[in-house]
Amino acid sequence: MAVCARLCGVGQSRRCRRRQRHNQQDQASDSDMDEEEEERIVGQRQGDVGGGGGPESGVATAGPGDACEYGSGHVNRGGFPDRTSTGPPHPQSLAELPPELLVEIVSLLPGTALPNVALVCKKFRQILNTETIWRRRCMEEFGMKDDLRKMEVGGVSSRDLYVKLLHPYRHILGLWQPDIGPYGGLLNVVVDGLFIIGWMYLPPHDPRVEDPMRRRPLFRIHLLESNKATVECMYGHKGPHKGDIQTVKKDEFSTKCNQTDYHRMPGGRQEEFRTWLEEEWGRTLEEIFHEHMQELILMKFIYTSQYDNCLTYRRIYLPPAMPSDLLHPGLFKGTYGSHGLEIIMLSFIGTYARATKLTGDPNVPAGQLTLDVDLRRPVVLPDLEQQRNIEELSRLVMGVHEEVQREDQQQAMDTSAAARGTAEGASGGASVAEGVEADHVTYSDSCQPGPSTTTTTTTTTSPPEAQPFVLPLGVMARNEVYPRTCRKCFYGTGLIAGHGFTSPERTPGLFVLFDEDRFGFIWLELKSFSLYSRLTDHLAHSHAPNMERFEAMLMNMQSWTS
Repeated sequence: MAVCARLCGVGQSRRCRRRQRHNQQDQASDSDMDEEEEERIVGQRQGDVGGGGGPESGVATAGPGDACEYGSGHVNRGGFPDRTSTGPPHPQSLAELPPELLVEIVSLLPGTALPNVALVCKKFRQILNTETIWRRRCMEEFGMKDDLRKMEVGGVSSRDLYVKLLHPYRHILGLWQPDIGPYGGLLNVVVDGLFIIGWMYLPPHDPRVEDPMRRRPLFRIHLLESNKATVECMYGHKGPHKGDIQTVKKDEFSTKCNQTDYHRMPGGRQEEFRTWLEEEWGRTLEEIFHEHMQELILMKFIYTSQYDNCLTYRRIYLPPAMPSDLLHPGLFKGTYGSHGLEIIMLSFIGTYARATKLTGDPNVPAGQLTLDVDLRRPVVLPDLEQQRNIEELSRLVMGVHEEVQREDQQQAMDTSAAARGTAEGASGGASVAEGVEADHVTYSDSCQPGPSTTTTTTTTTSPPEAQPFVLPLGVMARNEVYPRTCRKCFYGTGLIAGHGFTSPERTPGLFVLFDEDRFGFIWLELKSFSLYSRLTDHLAHSHAPNMERFEAMLMNMQSWTS
Protein backbone atom coordinates (compact mmCIF):
# COMPACT_ATOMS: atom_id res chain seq x y z
CA MET A 1 0.00 0.00 0.00
CA ALA A 2 2.88 2.33 0.72
CA VAL A 3 4.27 1.82 -2.77
CA CYS A 4 0.88 2.36 -4.39
CA ALA A 5 0.37 5.58 -2.40
CA ARG A 6 3.79 6.79 -3.46
CA LEU A 7 2.97 6.14 -7.11
CA CYS A 8 -0.23 8.21 -6.94
CA GLY A 9 1.48 11.02 -5.01
CA VAL A 10 -0.41 10.59 -1.73
CA GLY A 11 1.11 9.21 1.46
CA GLN A 12 -0.55 7.09 4.12
CA SER A 13 -1.70 10.07 6.15
CA ARG A 14 -4.82 11.15 7.99
CA ARG A 15 -5.62 13.52 5.16
CA CYS A 16 -5.66 10.64 2.67
CA ARG A 17 -8.04 8.60 4.84
CA ARG A 18 -10.30 11.65 5.41
CA ARG A 19 -10.54 12.15 1.66
CA GLN A 20 -11.52 8.51 1.13
CA ARG A 21 -14.29 8.74 3.79
CA HIS A 22 -15.56 11.99 2.26
CA ASN A 23 -15.80 10.41 -1.20
CA GLN A 24 -17.68 7.43 0.21
CA GLN A 25 -20.20 9.74 1.96
CA ASP A 26 -20.75 11.74 -1.24
CA GLN A 27 -21.40 8.57 -3.22
CA ALA A 28 -23.87 7.32 -0.58
CA SER A 29 -25.80 10.64 -0.53
CA ASP A 30 -25.92 10.70 -4.34
CA SER A 31 -27.36 7.19 -4.32
CA ASP A 32 -30.10 8.18 -1.82
CA MET A 33 -30.98 11.24 -3.88
CA ASP A 34 -31.19 9.15 -7.02
CA GLU A 35 -33.74 6.81 -5.46
CA GLU A 36 -35.92 9.67 -4.06
CA GLU A 37 -35.89 11.65 -7.28
CA GLU A 38 -36.71 8.57 -9.35
CA GLU A 39 -39.76 7.81 -7.21
CA ARG A 40 -40.93 11.42 -7.46
CA ILE A 41 -40.60 11.55 -11.24
CA VAL A 42 -42.21 8.14 -11.77
CA GLY A 43 -45.13 9.12 -9.53
CA GLN A 44 -45.65 12.43 -11.38
CA ARG A 45 -45.56 10.68 -14.78
CA GLN A 46 -48.18 8.21 -13.63
CA GLY A 47 -50.37 11.16 -12.51
CA ASP A 48 -49.89 12.92 -15.84
CA VAL A 49 -50.79 9.82 -17.76
CA GLY A 50 -53.91 9.36 -15.68
CA GLY A 51 -54.90 13.02 -16.38
CA GLY A 52 -54.50 12.64 -20.15
CA GLY A 53 -51.12 14.40 -20.32
CA GLY A 54 -48.53 13.36 -22.92
CA PRO A 55 -44.87 12.59 -22.57
CA GLU A 56 -43.96 16.27 -22.89
CA SER A 57 -45.53 17.07 -19.54
CA GLY A 58 -43.35 14.39 -17.88
CA VAL A 59 -40.18 15.89 -19.34
CA ALA A 60 -41.21 19.39 -18.32
CA THR A 61 -41.33 18.41 -14.67
CA ALA A 62 -37.64 17.66 -14.72
CA GLY A 63 -36.30 21.15 -14.92
CA PRO A 64 -32.75 22.39 -14.72
CA GLY A 65 -32.90 22.69 -10.95
CA ASP A 66 -33.75 19.02 -10.59
CA ALA A 67 -31.02 17.96 -12.99
CA CYS A 68 -28.32 19.54 -10.79
CA GLU A 69 -29.14 17.06 -8.06
CA TYR A 70 -27.69 14.30 -10.20
CA GLY A 71 -24.24 15.70 -10.64
CA SER A 72 -24.19 15.35 -14.44
CA GLY A 73 -27.27 17.50 -15.19
CA HIS A 74 -28.27 15.23 -18.08
CA VAL A 75 -31.84 13.89 -18.31
CA ASN A 76 -32.92 11.58 -21.14
CA ARG A 77 -36.08 12.08 -23.14
CA GLY A 78 -38.03 9.54 -21.16
CA GLY A 79 -37.85 11.74 -18.08
CA PHE A 80 -35.39 9.45 -16.29
CA PRO A 81 -31.92 10.61 -15.34
CA ASP A 82 -28.94 9.03 -17.14
CA ARG A 83 -27.82 6.61 -14.43
CA THR A 84 -24.60 5.70 -16.30
CA SER A 85 -23.22 9.16 -15.75
CA THR A 86 -23.69 9.35 -11.95
CA GLY A 87 -20.77 9.03 -9.52
CA PRO A 88 -17.09 9.10 -10.51
CA PRO A 89 -16.30 8.62 -14.23
CA HIS A 90 -15.51 5.11 -15.45
CA PRO A 91 -11.90 4.49 -16.56
CA GLN A 92 -11.53 4.31 -20.32
CA SER A 93 -8.13 2.49 -20.31
CA LEU A 94 -5.80 0.49 -18.06
CA ALA A 95 -3.72 3.59 -17.41
CA GLU A 96 -6.67 5.22 -15.65
CA LEU A 97 -7.01 2.38 -13.11
CA PRO A 98 -5.82 2.97 -9.53
CA PRO A 99 -2.17 1.99 -9.00
CA GLU A 100 -3.03 -0.82 -6.56
CA LEU A 101 -5.19 -2.49 -9.25
CA LEU A 102 -2.47 -2.08 -11.86
CA VAL A 103 0.04 -3.73 -9.52
CA GLU A 104 -2.33 -6.68 -9.02
CA ILE A 105 -2.90 -7.06 -12.77
CA VAL A 106 0.75 -6.77 -13.76
CA SER A 107 1.85 -9.22 -11.06
CA LEU A 108 -0.26 -11.91 -12.77
CA LEU A 109 1.73 -11.64 -16.00
CA PRO A 110 4.67 -14.00 -16.67
CA GLY A 111 8.11 -12.52 -16.25
CA THR A 112 8.84 -12.74 -19.98
CA ALA A 113 6.01 -10.24 -20.66
CA LEU A 114 7.14 -7.56 -18.19
CA PRO A 115 9.78 -5.94 -20.47
CA ASN A 116 7.02 -5.25 -23.01
CA VAL A 117 4.83 -3.75 -20.27
CA ALA A 118 7.60 -1.27 -19.45
CA LEU A 119 7.56 -0.04 -23.06
CA VAL A 120 3.87 0.97 -22.99
CA CYS A 121 4.12 4.23 -21.05
CA LYS A 122 5.89 6.01 -18.22
CA LYS A 123 3.22 5.06 -15.68
CA PHE A 124 3.56 1.35 -16.46
CA ARG A 125 7.32 1.64 -16.18
CA GLN A 126 6.90 3.19 -12.74
CA ILE A 127 4.49 0.42 -11.74
CA LEU A 128 7.21 -2.15 -12.48
CA ASN A 129 9.31 -0.64 -9.69
CA THR A 130 6.93 -2.25 -7.22
CA GLU A 131 8.63 -5.07 -5.31
CA THR A 132 5.34 -6.95 -4.96
CA ILE A 133 5.36 -7.78 -8.66
CA TRP A 134 8.86 -9.24 -8.68
CA ARG A 135 8.41 -11.04 -5.38
CA ARG A 136 5.38 -12.82 -6.80
CA ARG A 137 7.26 -13.78 -9.98
CA CYS A 138 10.12 -15.25 -7.93
CA MET A 139 7.69 -17.28 -5.85
CA GLU A 140 5.44 -18.58 -8.62
CA GLU A 141 8.05 -19.25 -11.30
CA PHE A 142 10.97 -20.43 -9.17
CA GLY A 143 9.39 -21.55 -5.88
CA MET A 144 11.23 -19.04 -3.68
CA LYS A 145 9.59 -18.10 -0.37
CA ASP A 146 11.57 -17.57 2.82
CA ASP A 147 14.76 -17.04 0.84
CA LEU A 148 13.38 -13.79 -0.55
CA ARG A 149 13.29 -12.29 2.94
CA LYS A 150 16.95 -13.14 3.43
CA MET A 151 17.85 -11.53 0.11
CA GLU A 152 15.96 -8.34 0.93
CA VAL A 153 17.57 -8.13 4.38
CA GLY A 154 20.93 -8.48 2.67
CA GLY A 155 20.18 -5.52 0.42
CA VAL A 156 19.24 -7.44 -2.76
CA SER A 157 15.78 -6.61 -4.08
CA SER A 158 13.40 -9.15 -5.60
CA ARG A 159 13.59 -7.19 -8.85
CA ASP A 160 17.39 -7.55 -9.03
CA LEU A 161 17.16 -11.23 -8.08
CA TYR A 162 14.71 -11.90 -10.90
CA VAL A 163 16.21 -9.64 -13.57
CA LYS A 164 19.89 -10.38 -12.96
CA LEU A 165 19.90 -14.00 -11.79
CA LEU A 166 16.74 -16.07 -12.13
CA HIS A 167 15.52 -14.86 -15.51
CA PRO A 168 18.89 -14.83 -17.38
CA TYR A 169 19.77 -18.36 -16.17
CA ARG A 170 16.30 -19.90 -16.31
CA HIS A 171 17.25 -21.85 -19.46
CA ILE A 172 19.80 -23.99 -17.57
CA LEU A 173 17.35 -25.16 -14.89
CA GLY A 174 16.40 -28.81 -15.21
CA LEU A 175 17.95 -32.22 -15.84
CA TRP A 176 21.15 -32.65 -17.88
CA GLN A 177 23.58 -35.31 -19.00
CA PRO A 178 27.26 -34.27 -19.01
CA ASP A 179 29.36 -35.24 -22.01
CA ILE A 180 32.06 -37.34 -20.31
CA GLY A 181 32.62 -39.89 -23.05
CA PRO A 182 31.15 -43.31 -22.25
CA TYR A 183 30.61 -42.50 -18.56
CA GLY A 184 27.90 -39.83 -18.84
CA GLY A 185 26.27 -38.61 -15.64
CA LEU A 186 23.23 -36.92 -14.12
CA LEU A 187 23.10 -33.20 -13.31
CA ASN A 188 20.13 -31.31 -11.85
CA VAL A 189 20.30 -27.48 -11.92
CA VAL A 190 17.91 -25.94 -9.38
CA VAL A 191 17.21 -22.77 -7.43
CA ASP A 192 18.63 -23.76 -4.05
CA GLY A 193 18.26 -21.09 -1.37
CA LEU A 194 19.98 -17.91 -2.54
CA PHE A 195 21.84 -19.73 -5.33
CA ILE A 196 21.37 -21.51 -8.62
CA ILE A 197 23.33 -24.74 -8.08
CA GLY A 198 24.26 -27.57 -10.42
CA TRP A 199 24.12 -30.82 -8.40
CA MET A 200 25.85 -33.89 -9.82
CA TYR A 201 24.06 -37.08 -8.68
CA LEU A 202 26.23 -40.13 -8.02
CA PRO A 203 25.12 -43.72 -7.35
CA PRO A 204 25.72 -45.20 -3.89
CA HIS A 205 28.83 -47.27 -3.35
CA ASP A 206 28.81 -50.68 -5.02
CA PRO A 207 26.97 -52.93 -4.40
CA ARG A 208 24.52 -51.17 -2.05
CA VAL A 209 21.96 -50.46 -4.74
CA GLU A 210 19.15 -49.57 -2.34
CA ASP A 211 21.12 -46.87 -0.52
CA PRO A 212 20.24 -43.21 -1.30
CA MET A 213 21.99 -41.32 -4.05
CA ARG A 214 24.99 -39.12 -3.33
CA ARG A 215 25.38 -35.64 -4.75
CA ARG A 216 28.02 -32.93 -4.96
CA PRO A 217 27.88 -29.37 -6.34
CA LEU A 218 29.72 -28.63 -9.59
CA PHE A 219 28.94 -24.92 -9.89
CA ARG A 220 26.82 -22.16 -8.40
CA ILE A 221 25.55 -18.70 -9.39
CA HIS A 222 24.62 -15.91 -6.96
CA LEU A 223 24.34 -12.14 -6.36
CA LEU A 224 25.94 -12.03 -2.93
CA GLU A 225 29.21 -10.23 -3.61
CA SER A 226 28.23 -7.77 -6.34
CA ASN A 227 25.26 -6.34 -8.14
CA LYS A 228 25.66 -8.80 -11.00
CA ALA A 229 25.50 -12.58 -11.24
CA THR A 230 28.68 -14.38 -10.23
CA VAL A 231 29.50 -17.89 -11.52
CA GLU A 232 31.72 -20.07 -9.33
CA CYS A 233 33.23 -23.51 -9.91
CA MET A 234 32.79 -25.89 -6.97
CA TYR A 235 35.07 -28.70 -8.16
CA GLY A 236 37.97 -29.69 -5.92
CA HIS A 237 38.59 -29.34 -2.20
CA LYS A 238 39.70 -25.71 -1.90
CA GLY A 239 36.31 -24.04 -1.98
CA PRO A 240 34.45 -22.04 -4.66
CA HIS A 241 36.46 -20.19 -7.31
CA LYS A 242 35.93 -18.32 -10.55
CA GLY A 243 34.01 -20.01 -13.32
CA ASP A 244 31.97 -19.28 -16.41
CA ILE A 245 28.82 -20.57 -18.12
CA GLN A 246 28.14 -20.36 -21.84
CA THR A 247 25.02 -21.31 -23.76
CA VAL A 248 26.17 -23.27 -26.81
CA LYS A 249 22.73 -23.76 -28.35
CA LYS A 250 19.21 -24.67 -27.34
CA ASP A 251 19.10 -27.43 -24.72
CA GLU A 252 22.88 -27.35 -24.35
CA PHE A 253 25.32 -25.34 -22.23
CA SER A 254 28.94 -25.49 -21.09
CA THR A 255 30.80 -24.72 -17.87
CA LYS A 256 34.42 -23.61 -17.62
CA CYS A 257 36.74 -23.26 -14.64
CA ASN A 258 39.01 -20.19 -14.69
CA GLN A 259 41.18 -21.34 -11.76
CA THR A 260 42.06 -25.00 -12.30
CA ASP A 261 44.83 -24.80 -9.68
CA TYR A 262 42.02 -25.09 -7.12
CA HIS A 263 41.49 -28.67 -8.39
CA ARG A 264 45.03 -29.82 -7.63
CA MET A 265 46.13 -31.40 -4.34
CA PRO A 266 49.50 -31.05 -2.57
CA GLY A 267 50.31 -34.75 -2.97
CA GLY A 268 49.91 -34.66 -6.75
CA ARG A 269 47.99 -37.15 -8.87
CA GLN A 270 48.46 -40.01 -6.43
CA GLU A 271 46.71 -38.13 -3.64
CA GLU A 272 44.01 -37.00 -6.05
CA PHE A 273 43.45 -40.60 -7.16
CA ARG A 274 43.21 -41.92 -3.60
CA THR A 275 40.75 -39.19 -2.66
CA TRP A 276 38.68 -39.78 -5.81
CA LEU A 277 38.66 -43.56 -5.23
CA GLU A 278 37.39 -43.17 -1.68
CA GLU A 279 34.65 -40.78 -2.80
CA GLU A 280 33.67 -42.77 -5.90
CA TRP A 281 33.91 -46.33 -4.56
CA GLY A 282 34.08 -45.95 -0.78
CA ARG A 283 37.27 -48.03 -0.51
CA THR A 284 40.99 -48.03 -1.17
CA LEU A 285 42.77 -49.66 -4.09
CA GLU A 286 44.21 -52.32 -1.75
CA GLU A 287 40.67 -53.39 -0.83
CA ILE A 288 39.83 -54.12 -4.49
CA PHE A 289 41.35 -57.52 -5.21
CA HIS A 290 39.94 -58.04 -8.70
CA GLU A 291 42.67 -57.02 -11.17
CA HIS A 292 40.26 -56.28 -14.01
CA MET A 293 38.20 -54.08 -11.71
CA GLN A 294 41.33 -52.16 -10.72
CA GLU A 295 42.09 -51.49 -14.37
CA LEU A 296 38.54 -50.21 -14.99
CA ILE A 297 38.71 -47.89 -11.98
CA LEU A 298 42.08 -46.43 -12.98
CA MET A 299 40.88 -45.97 -16.54
CA LYS A 300 37.80 -44.04 -15.38
CA PHE A 301 39.88 -41.74 -13.15
CA ILE A 302 42.28 -40.88 -15.98
CA TYR A 303 39.46 -40.29 -18.45
CA THR A 304 37.18 -38.19 -16.23
CA SER A 305 40.08 -36.06 -14.93
CA GLN A 306 40.39 -34.54 -18.38
CA TYR A 307 36.98 -32.88 -17.94
CA ASP A 308 37.56 -31.14 -14.62
CA ASN A 309 38.01 -27.72 -16.26
CA CYS A 310 35.36 -27.74 -18.99
CA LEU A 311 32.14 -29.71 -19.46
CA THR A 312 29.23 -29.67 -21.91
CA TYR A 313 25.71 -30.67 -20.83
CA ARG A 314 22.71 -31.75 -22.89
CA ARG A 315 19.14 -31.55 -21.64
CA ILE A 316 17.27 -34.73 -20.77
CA TYR A 317 13.75 -35.34 -19.45
CA LEU A 318 12.06 -37.76 -17.12
CA PRO A 319 9.72 -40.13 -19.01
CA PRO A 320 6.00 -39.25 -19.02
CA ALA A 321 3.74 -41.66 -17.13
CA MET A 322 0.72 -43.36 -18.71
CA PRO A 323 -2.13 -45.25 -16.94
CA SER A 324 -1.28 -48.44 -18.83
CA ASP A 325 2.37 -48.55 -17.68
CA LEU A 326 3.47 -51.71 -15.90
CA LEU A 327 4.99 -49.54 -13.14
CA HIS A 328 5.73 -45.87 -12.76
CA PRO A 329 8.57 -44.89 -15.14
CA GLY A 330 11.57 -42.99 -13.85
CA LEU A 331 15.23 -43.33 -12.89
CA PHE A 332 16.78 -46.42 -11.31
CA LYS A 333 20.24 -47.40 -10.12
CA GLY A 334 21.44 -50.89 -11.01
CA THR A 335 24.39 -53.25 -10.61
CA TYR A 336 26.67 -53.83 -13.61
CA GLY A 337 29.32 -56.27 -12.43
CA SER A 338 32.86 -54.90 -12.28
CA HIS A 339 31.67 -51.54 -13.58
CA GLY A 340 29.83 -50.87 -10.33
CA LEU A 341 26.45 -49.14 -10.04
CA GLU A 342 25.00 -47.22 -12.97
CA ILE A 343 21.91 -45.02 -13.48
CA ILE A 344 19.28 -45.99 -16.04
CA MET A 345 16.02 -44.42 -17.22
CA LEU A 346 13.02 -46.76 -17.45
CA SER A 347 10.32 -45.73 -19.94
CA PHE A 348 7.35 -47.38 -21.67
CA ILE A 349 6.78 -47.02 -25.40
CA GLY A 350 3.92 -49.05 -26.82
CA THR A 351 4.15 -52.62 -25.58
CA TYR A 352 7.81 -52.34 -24.62
CA ALA A 353 9.64 -51.35 -21.45
CA ARG A 354 13.01 -49.79 -22.22
CA ALA A 355 15.95 -48.95 -19.97
CA THR A 356 18.41 -46.34 -21.28
CA LYS A 357 21.75 -45.71 -19.62
CA LEU A 358 22.39 -42.27 -18.15
CA THR A 359 25.77 -43.38 -16.82
CA GLY A 360 27.80 -45.97 -18.68
CA ASP A 361 31.11 -47.77 -18.99
CA PRO A 362 33.72 -48.51 -21.69
CA ASN A 363 31.77 -51.57 -22.86
CA VAL A 364 28.24 -50.13 -23.14
CA PRO A 365 28.39 -46.31 -22.93
CA ALA A 366 25.83 -43.88 -21.57
CA GLY A 367 22.89 -43.21 -23.86
CA GLN A 368 22.55 -46.79 -25.09
CA LEU A 369 19.46 -49.00 -24.68
CA THR A 370 20.64 -51.49 -22.06
CA LEU A 371 17.32 -53.38 -21.66
CA ASP A 372 14.45 -53.93 -24.09
CA VAL A 373 11.51 -55.85 -22.58
CA ASP A 374 8.56 -57.18 -24.61
CA LEU A 375 5.51 -56.90 -22.35
CA ARG A 376 3.46 -59.04 -24.77
CA ARG A 377 5.54 -62.07 -23.82
CA PRO A 378 5.16 -63.02 -20.15
CA VAL A 379 7.04 -65.97 -18.74
CA VAL A 380 5.63 -68.10 -15.95
CA LEU A 381 8.27 -69.35 -13.54
CA PRO A 382 8.30 -72.99 -12.47
CA ASP A 383 8.41 -74.04 -8.82
CA LEU A 384 11.35 -73.07 -6.63
CA GLU A 385 13.22 -76.31 -7.17
CA GLN A 386 13.18 -75.91 -10.95
CA GLN A 387 14.00 -72.19 -10.66
CA ARG A 388 17.36 -73.13 -9.20
CA ASN A 389 18.17 -75.02 -12.40
CA ILE A 390 19.73 -72.65 -14.95
CA GLU A 391 18.96 -75.13 -17.74
CA GLU A 392 15.23 -74.95 -17.03
CA LEU A 393 15.24 -71.15 -17.03
CA SER A 394 17.26 -71.09 -20.26
CA ARG A 395 14.79 -73.46 -21.90
CA LEU A 396 11.85 -71.16 -21.07
CA VAL A 397 13.52 -67.94 -22.19
CA MET A 398 15.18 -69.39 -25.29
CA GLY A 399 11.83 -70.81 -26.38
CA VAL A 400 10.43 -67.31 -26.49
CA HIS A 401 13.61 -65.98 -28.11
CA GLU A 402 13.40 -68.45 -30.96
CA GLU A 403 9.77 -67.58 -31.51
CA VAL A 404 10.63 -63.88 -31.69
CA GLN A 405 13.35 -64.60 -34.24
CA ARG A 406 10.93 -66.57 -36.42
CA GLU A 407 8.39 -63.75 -36.30
CA ASP A 408 11.03 -61.16 -37.17
CA GLN A 409 12.18 -63.24 -40.14
CA GLN A 410 8.65 -63.73 -41.39
CA GLN A 411 7.86 -60.05 -40.94
CA ALA A 412 10.95 -59.14 -42.93
CA MET A 413 9.90 -61.51 -45.71
CA ASP A 414 6.37 -60.09 -45.72
CA THR A 415 7.66 -56.55 -45.88
CA SER A 416 9.95 -57.42 -48.77
CA ALA A 417 7.13 -59.13 -50.63
CA ALA A 418 4.77 -56.22 -50.10
CA ALA A 419 7.40 -53.81 -51.40
CA ARG A 420 7.66 -55.79 -54.65
CA GLY A 421 3.90 -55.60 -54.94
CA THR A 422 3.44 -59.21 -56.02
CA ALA A 423 0.16 -60.95 -55.41
CA GLU A 424 1.98 -64.10 -54.29
CA GLY A 425 3.84 -62.13 -51.64
CA ALA A 426 0.61 -60.59 -50.32
CA SER A 427 -1.20 -63.91 -50.04
CA GLY A 428 1.85 -65.60 -48.57
CA GLY A 429 2.17 -62.83 -45.99
CA ALA A 430 -1.41 -63.34 -44.87
CA SER A 431 -0.96 -67.08 -44.44
CA VAL A 432 2.31 -66.58 -42.59
CA ALA A 433 0.69 -64.04 -40.27
CA GLU A 434 -2.04 -66.55 -39.45
CA GLY A 435 0.55 -69.23 -38.76
CA VAL A 436 2.58 -66.95 -36.52
CA GLU A 437 -0.49 -65.93 -34.57
CA ALA A 438 -1.42 -69.56 -34.04
CA ASP A 439 2.09 -70.37 -32.80
CA HIS A 440 1.98 -67.41 -30.42
CA VAL A 441 -1.33 -68.48 -28.94
CA THR A 442 -0.04 -72.02 -28.50
CA TYR A 443 3.05 -70.78 -26.65
CA SER A 444 1.03 -68.40 -24.49
CA ASP A 445 -1.28 -71.17 -23.45
CA SER A 446 1.65 -73.35 -22.46
CA CYS A 447 3.44 -70.64 -20.44
CA GLN A 448 0.66 -68.57 -18.90
CA PRO A 449 -2.96 -69.39 -18.24
CA GLY A 450 -5.50 -66.95 -19.56
CA PRO A 451 -6.76 -65.89 -22.99
CA SER A 452 -4.56 -62.83 -23.57
CA THR A 453 -0.95 -61.74 -23.16
CA THR A 454 -1.17 -58.10 -24.21
CA THR A 455 -0.02 -55.11 -22.20
CA THR A 456 -3.55 -54.27 -21.13
CA THR A 457 -3.83 -57.57 -19.31
CA THR A 458 -0.43 -57.29 -17.64
CA THR A 459 -1.33 -53.91 -16.17
CA THR A 460 -4.28 -54.19 -13.80
CA THR A 461 -5.75 -51.93 -11.18
CA SER A 462 -5.29 -54.51 -8.43
CA PRO A 463 -1.74 -55.66 -7.60
CA PRO A 464 -1.00 -59.18 -8.90
CA GLU A 465 -0.37 -62.02 -6.52
CA ALA A 466 3.29 -62.42 -5.58
CA GLN A 467 5.04 -65.66 -6.47
CA PRO A 468 8.25 -67.14 -4.99
CA PHE A 469 11.53 -66.28 -6.74
CA VAL A 470 15.09 -67.51 -6.41
CA LEU A 471 18.14 -67.08 -8.63
CA PRO A 472 19.38 -70.18 -10.47
CA LEU A 473 22.59 -71.77 -9.24
CA GLY A 474 25.58 -70.45 -11.13
CA VAL A 475 24.10 -66.99 -11.76
CA MET A 476 26.36 -64.33 -10.26
CA ALA A 477 24.80 -61.42 -8.34
CA ARG A 478 26.71 -58.40 -7.01
CA ASN A 479 24.12 -58.05 -4.28
CA GLU A 480 23.11 -61.28 -2.58
CA VAL A 481 20.25 -59.48 -0.82
CA TYR A 482 17.41 -59.45 -3.36
CA PRO A 483 13.62 -59.90 -3.07
CA ARG A 484 12.44 -63.51 -2.79
CA THR A 485 9.01 -62.87 -4.32
CA CYS A 486 8.10 -61.30 -7.66
CA ARG A 487 4.94 -60.10 -9.39
CA LYS A 488 5.59 -60.82 -13.09
CA CYS A 489 8.31 -61.96 -15.47
CA PHE A 490 8.78 -61.06 -19.14
CA TYR A 491 11.08 -61.93 -21.98
CA GLY A 492 13.62 -59.24 -22.86
CA THR A 493 17.02 -58.59 -24.34
CA GLY A 494 20.09 -56.93 -22.86
CA LEU A 495 22.87 -55.10 -24.70
CA ILE A 496 26.42 -56.44 -24.31
CA ALA A 497 29.59 -55.38 -26.12
CA GLY A 498 33.36 -55.60 -26.03
CA HIS A 499 35.67 -52.88 -24.76
CA GLY A 500 35.17 -49.65 -26.68
CA PHE A 501 31.59 -50.68 -27.57
CA THR A 502 32.88 -53.19 -30.13
CA SER A 503 30.68 -55.98 -31.53
CA PRO A 504 27.50 -54.94 -29.69
CA GLU A 505 24.68 -57.48 -29.63
CA ARG A 506 21.38 -58.06 -27.88
CA THR A 507 21.17 -61.27 -25.89
CA PRO A 508 18.04 -62.85 -24.37
CA GLY A 509 17.26 -62.59 -20.69
CA LEU A 510 14.48 -62.49 -18.11
CA PHE A 511 12.95 -59.28 -16.75
CA VAL A 512 11.68 -59.78 -13.18
CA LEU A 513 9.30 -57.26 -11.62
CA PHE A 514 9.57 -57.37 -7.82
CA ASP A 515 7.48 -54.35 -6.82
CA GLU A 516 6.83 -50.73 -7.77
CA ASP A 517 10.38 -49.65 -6.90
CA ARG A 518 12.53 -52.68 -7.79
CA PHE A 519 13.09 -54.99 -10.73
CA GLY A 520 15.86 -57.27 -11.96
CA PHE A 521 17.29 -58.77 -15.14
CA ILE A 522 18.96 -62.15 -15.60
CA TRP A 523 21.59 -62.08 -18.36
CA LEU A 524 21.55 -65.68 -19.56
CA GLU A 525 24.70 -65.52 -21.69
CA LEU A 526 26.69 -63.79 -18.97
CA LYS A 527 25.05 -65.83 -16.19
CA SER A 528 24.71 -62.60 -14.27
CA PHE A 529 21.92 -60.83 -12.39
CA SER A 530 21.36 -57.05 -12.19
CA LEU A 531 19.17 -55.57 -9.45
CA TYR A 532 17.62 -52.12 -10.00
CA SER A 533 16.21 -49.78 -7.33
CA ARG A 534 14.28 -46.56 -7.91
CA LEU A 535 15.75 -43.10 -7.34
CA THR A 536 13.59 -41.30 -4.78
CA ASP A 537 15.25 -37.88 -5.08
CA HIS A 538 13.10 -34.94 -6.19
CA LEU A 539 14.54 -33.65 -9.48
CA ALA A 540 13.11 -30.20 -10.24
CA HIS A 541 12.28 -28.87 -13.74
CA SER A 542 12.80 -32.32 -15.27
CA HIS A 543 9.49 -33.49 -16.79
CA ALA A 544 9.11 -33.79 -20.55
CA PRO A 545 6.58 -31.43 -22.18
CA ASN A 546 5.09 -34.33 -24.16
CA MET A 547 5.86 -37.85 -25.35
CA GLU A 548 7.15 -36.63 -28.73
CA ARG A 549 9.87 -34.51 -27.11
CA PHE A 550 10.84 -37.40 -24.86
CA GLU A 551 11.15 -39.89 -27.73
CA ALA A 552 13.23 -37.40 -29.73
CA MET A 553 15.51 -37.00 -26.71
CA LEU A 554 16.02 -40.78 -26.48
CA MET A 555 17.05 -40.94 -30.12
CA ASN A 556 19.50 -38.08 -29.63
CA MET A 557 21.00 -39.72 -26.55
CA GLN A 558 21.97 -42.81 -28.54
CA SER A 559 23.58 -40.69 -31.25
CA TRP A 560 25.69 -38.79 -28.67
CA THR A 561 27.65 -41.90 -27.69
CA SER A 562 27.34 -44.15 -30.76
